[in-house]
Amino acid sequence: MTLVALVNPNTAGATTAMMAAIARRTLRPEDGYEVRGVTVAAGPPMLVDEEDLRASVPRVLDAADRLLAGPDGARVAALVVGAFGDPGAEELRARVRVPVVGLAEAAMREAGADGRRFGIATTTPGLAAAIDARAARLGWSAQYTGLRLTPGDPRRLAAAPDEMTERLAEAVRACVREDGADAVIIGGGPLGEAAEALRDRFPVPVLGPVPAAAREAARLTS
Repeated sequence: MTLVALVNPNTAGATTAMMAAIARRTLRPEDGYEVRGVTVAAGPPMLVDEEDLRASVPRVLDAADRLLAGPDGARVAALVVGAFGDPGAEELRARVRVPVVGLAEAAMREAGADGRRFGIATTTPGLAAAIDARAARLGWSAQYTGLRLTPGDPRRLAAAPDEMTERLAEAVRACVREDGADAVIIGGGPLGEAAEALRDRFPVPVLGPVPAAAREAARLTS
């Protein structure tokens, strides 16, 4: 079995399990893949601002180090960093020999394919500047139509999944109608179930970053 490890940079075990379950729909056991969710040992249950994002980097590196040093370390074929800011992805590439996939990197690569203009819908205003900067750093400025945010506290919204999905739907609609996006990314690993629910509700592709990262991991390990 080809082992792909998904490292969750927050401490919510339920989020780790949800993201791993979504990844398994692409990296299927019947195709020879095993997806293992790994949760960092410390930190907040949700990354909501740039301070959280920066602080998660050493925790991601520690979680990956522990996994790779463990009994199944030699079996790990790829690492997925399960937060939309890709915290620790570049640092991991400098210290491991296996492919490393970031959610934002993979989702933007898919969304921007064939010259498409894409927007991002998400729930975390405290990460807006970091997301914009990530798009610029990855070279997508010319195709990136911008970020649309849901109103209210992201933690409260996370506790009301149906409401969160509808607020994200409104943000997707604004990306398409007001910004001219040809595709929209749901910007967050913990938003994975909402992304699945919204995938077929619009005339443009609505992309979840976890499936995009899983497809990238499959390509890099095939």
